[in-house]
Amino acid sequence: MNPPPPLEPAPTEPASRPEGAAKNDHLPPRNNANADIAELSIPTNAKPLATETGLASWYGPPYHNRVGSNGEIYNMHAMTAAHRTLPLGSIVRVTNLKTGNLALVRITDRGPFIPGRILDLSLAAARKVDVYSPGVAQVRVEVMVAPASLDIGGKWAVQIGGFKHEHEARSLAGHLTRRYSTAKVLCFASPAGDWWVRVRVLDDDRERAQKLVKETDTSEGAVFLVRLD
Repeated sequence: MNPPPPLEPAPTEPASRPEGAAKNDHLPPRNNANADIAELSIPTNAKPLATETGLASWYGPPYHNRVGSNGEIYNMHAMTAAHRTLPLGSIVRVTNLKTGNLALVRITDRGPFIPGRILDLSLAAARKVDVYSPGVAQVRVEVMVAPASLDIGGKWAVQIGGFKHEHEARSLAGHLTRRYSTAKVLCFASPAGDWWVRVRVLDDDRERAQKLVKETDTSEGAVFLVRLD
């Protein structure tokens, strides 16, 4: 990702998440800033439903004020995050394994689309969890509240990229359209300027999407399983 000049000194490794680019991005920001930046809370007796450990990064411009995967305007000053497979609306507790700093964030978007990373934090969340300055940090992600099952159901797709040139993305999209006649293949540019391919398999079925991930190879970018809901 090649983001525009950041609002403050840039982290060493900025995030890369083009998933909102396929959506309408010209809508005006909602007038709900106070609600967006309010602290999240969970029941006092809440226990983790699932735990994951890995690298977290953060994202701000050029995604700020664009429509995210959940249909809301992304506000980088709110306590939110992007995850590829957790149900949208899940609340997770993120702990920096080096510093111990933690925060509750709501999953509102999809990403990160860089191999080896499991979470993209908003700017506000990255500051609170001590991810902003290093750009990438090892974290523990605990799912505290989930609006849907983590293991069954859901709508699933495959996302492939990013590609530097449009013709490379469209060439792969054409190949996948011919190979999987029942799938819907979308090719789109991200706000950062690179190109991506998204494949929606028949019935948005998870097993079909996982099979496509295993069967697909690309000379540029990577192939990701992503939950749409």
